[in-house]
Amino acid sequence: MERPNIVFFFTDDQRFNTIHALGNEAIKTPNIDKLVSRGTTFTHAHIPCGTSGAVCMPSRAMLHTGRSLFHLDREGQQIPPEHTTLGQALGASGYRTFGTGKWHNGRPAFNRSFADGDEIMFNGMTDHWNVPVYHYDPTGAYDKKVPMCPDPMNSKREVFRAADHINAGMHSSEMVCSSGIDFIRQQDNTQPFFAYIAFLAPHDPRVMPEKFKKMYDPKTVELPPNFMGGHPFDNGALHIRDEELAGFPRSPEETREHIADYYAMITHLDHELGRVVDALKEKGMLDNTIIVFAGDNGLALGQHGLFGKQSCYEHSVRVPLIFAGPGIPEGRQTDAYAYLFDIFPTLCSLTGTAVPASVEGKDLAACMRNENTKNRDTLYFAYADCQRAVKDRRYKLIEYAVDGRERQTQLFDLLNDPWETANLAGNPDYAVKLAELRQELLRLRDEWDDIKHPLGAAFWSRY
Repeated sequence: MERPNIVFFFTDDQRFNTIHALGNEAIKTPNIDKLVSRGTTFTHAHIPCGTSGAVCMPSRAMLHTGRSLFHLDREGQQIPPEHTTLGQALGASGYRTFGTGKWHNGRPAFNRSFADGDEIMFNGMTDHWNVPVYHYDPTGAYDKKVPMCPDPMNSKREVFRAADHINAGMHSSEMVCSSGIDFIRQQDNTQPFFAYIAFLAPHDPRVMPEKFKKMYDPKTVELPPNFMGGHPFDNGALHIRDEELAGFPRSPEETREHIADYYAMITHLDHELGRVVDALKEKGMLDNTIIVFAGDNGLALGQHGLFGKQSCYEHSVRVPLIFAGPGIPEGRQTDAYAYLFDIFPTLCSLTGTAVPASVEGKDLAACMRNENTKNRDTLYFAYADCQRAVKDRRYKLIEYAVDGRERQTQLFDLLNDPWETANLAGNPDYAVKLAELRQELLRLRDEWDDIKHPLGAAFWSRY
């Protein structure tokens, strides 16, 4: 049987509940909706949060290595040679590998992962209309320079960017998809390919073509049920960069504007994704291509009084995850618990690729085919040195141990309170559940080697 191609769309800061077909009636995502109908959606896909304020950095390192949070090189700044990447594994198995867009885990690891690429951004964020990018360099040098360019967060200040060129005037979502389309059009079916298309959207600065901005009127945007003017206590990340994007206290009007622009960016990237799918159709490759759609982390945008992703709430740790293509059940949704680092062994399973010894994720293929298959009953989350959490199939426990602050505990019934608004930690009726989850938190702490990490050691010394 002919081995399937893989096209992997990875978005930046897109939380789980931003897809129309999965229940968000306020957003327009017609092309992602088609993937939902053509494939299997993991409605409870997660990241374990992160060891850095730039949560996407460890998240992406986990994705590409299949390794868990505390088994990375530091916070994911680099991927060491002993951690085989997804692109390496597929390349060694006979796939032609291509990468475009955001890469946040060191330049040497990019060339180990991909034999080809274009419009590569080695950075965490940038101005979507002026992206400093590289053409693929087979030597891996990537040492060419360009003049100063504006810092997108502060137009009055300039910072140095190293790149081949500034892709000016083309939005980042169009840029990465056009690059992927060019690659697909060059393929001739003589070799299966893996194309990794890493969006910079919907990460701020939240800008998009005017056509898409006009689709969403901030005045009609509904605030989430857990909107707050501010977080009720110090969670250890109240004034990190993401939190400074909106005023304090959070106002309904400003929050609606952020949500409207966030939705518009997602609708725009959905449009560009559709162009890539059309290119696969034109080449007659769609039926033999596995498409993966996922996001690197969620985003609060006013929920719990927060705007970033530096928390263990559902809005920050749950992400979209869809598989569509040959061998994958169509129109199926599963609530099986998954982490993004499970994608690596799953794609190996679906393509007959050997799973490297360094991979720790779990193959999700059986969960796609059998609704009774569950790889996990509980999930572990950790943010930096100040938050730890665990959840089972119904309840979530979040513990806060912020330096110099009183410890805080939250317990939520996710079945009856999916927006995490009613803290049950002080309710004696839930004392047994609280004790049970605290025990599971300690078990997973040890299983994940959390306490061996400097940030984990700091948290647990205060716990």
